[in-house]
Amino acid sequence: MGSLFQLSSARTTLLALGLTAATVSPLAIANLASAQTPVPTETPTETPTETPSTTPSPTAAPNFYDVSADYWAYPFIQALAQRNIIAGFPDNSFKPNQSVSRAEFAAMIQKAFNQPAVRQLSSGGFSDVPSNYWATSAIQKAYETGFMAGYPGNVFLPNQQIPKVQAIVALRSGLNLTSSGTPVDVNTYYTDASAIPNYAVNDVATATQSNIVVNYPDVKQLNPQTPLTRAEAAAILYQALVKQGQVQPIASNLAAANYIVAGGSTQNTNDIVSLAASSSSFTTLTSLLKTAGLTDILQQPGPYTVFAPTDEAFAALPPSTLQQLQQPENRELLIKILRYHVIPGELTSTQLSGGEVKTFEDSSVNIKVDSATNQISVNDARVLQPGVSAANGVIYPINQVLVPPNLNAGQSQDGTTQGQNPNDVTPGRSTRGGSSYIGVAGNIGLSGDSALGETNIAVISKVGLTRTISVRPSAVFGDETIVLVPVTFDFAPRSVDALGEQTFSISPYVGAGVAIDTNDDADLGFLLTGGVDFPLSSRFTINGAVNAAFMDETDVGLSLGIGYNF
Repeated sequence: MGSLFQLSSARTTLLALGLTAATVSPLAIANLASAQTPVPTETPTETPTETPSTTPSPTAAPNFYDVSADYWAYPFIQALAQRNIIAGFPDNSFKPNQSVSRAEFAAMIQKAFNQPAVRQLSSGGFSDVPSNYWATSAIQKAYETGFMAGYPGNVFLPNQQIPKVQAIVALRSGLNLTSSGTPVDVNTYYTDASAIPNYAVNDVATATQSNIVVNYPDVKQLNPQTPLTRAEAAAILYQALVKQGQVQPIASNLAAANYIVAGGSTQNTNDIVSLAASSSSFTTLTSLLKTAGLTDILQQPGPYTVFAPTDEAFAALPPSTLQQLQQPENRELLIKILRYHVIPGELTSTQLSGGEVKTFEDSSVNIKVDSATNQISVNDARVLQPGVSAANGVIYPINQVLVPPNLNAGQSQDGTTQGQNPNDVTPGRSTRGGSSYIGVAGNIGLSGDSALGETNIAVISKVGLTRTISVRPSAVFGDETIVLVPVTFDFAPRSVDALGEQTFSISPYVGAGVAIDTNDDADLGFLLTGGVDFPLSSRFTINGAVNAAFMDETDVGLSLGIGYNF
């Protein structure tokens, strides 16, 4: 993995085969609502915000004194509190076991979702919800978006404790969830299925298939008529957001995952790639990882920290950029860009601190933490939500694509400077096969009696001339040094599967030129050469080549070396 992953800081300048990467406009990863302050059932202390925001910003991790790190619902509570969907009480408590009223659940729905209205509440509203009631707006929204309904007599019963089954039905209805495939038999999943009201059986079955139901302490006991607790509310709301693709599933190695009823496709395997693939926010990133051949690497144990651009971040690039990045000849550039988004090791939200952090692309990103606003940025990109835990690391969604600093402004993926004809001769440029370089190699003689035909040390180089042509001067040192000057045709990079375990990129080349034996007679001979370049990192290239010099006799040598890119 080491050679295929490295990251570094970015400037909003460039990317691509005649493309420059545009500055990416800010975006929100989730269409969540603004902060909710939970209100005690009888005596509200604060009024929820009237109009939910569609772009809540993540805040510092809360620290409720009554929700310890080993509490069963800790991941759900922390995640929603960080997203300002739920909050604690003035005494810094959360009261996880306190029952939730119908009004409070309506307020939570208002903060968590932004569904369109499907009906309209009459002008008078519910008779038991006065216009100045703290949750009037939330109740109206929950009704009009189809989450909740009233009772006969035009009452809402806002202070009545909401049973768990009623909360599940509300989420199924408001999110318009439907069953897929064979309907779920609730008797298979719940030992107390007989206690589910008839009106709710199909809703519970659909919610179960959608992995929304969370049961603690017994995953097979629904307790449908028991009042919903604040901890349970956090759990099912989080799972509903997972279903919508607004947040990522919690890591399977957390205890809380054991209480999620897996009625549909089981929770995704929780490596970084699987989590990204399961979200509607990272379809472009997932596709590019596959194109670059990096998915297998990011599914290895790691751990890794990934700053993941959202689909909106990629969409803000020039329209032709993504198309060209996915072309085979630009695969090396794509790998560089993606490696620049990955840091070795797992950095949780509490471990992120300001400063330079080296990436797998051998360059550093600049992390900035604004303690006043609780905002985190990476170079010029903004972290959109707290880290999403994976089995092999953590993902931070960001609103811009990071561009490695070693991609010079105005340079395209194939090394062509903007405004330059790809066939113009520019010594020292990159070709489609990779960067120019100079380095050292070991030569293994295969035949002949010159320095090329013996085991010796060599100096190698590649000097790009055009997009496809290079000159590769080298010298093999021996009793009588032989100088090789071939001109080569450089092919585009191609993928190679190493014994079915890992895919990497190589750039083949073939060429011909002249061999000069520096003996007293200074013999000249015809030279044939062929080899491959393998980009080890943004700074180094591994080279393997076979050279055949036709002089008094045929001298053949095999060289293996490493070059420093320039």
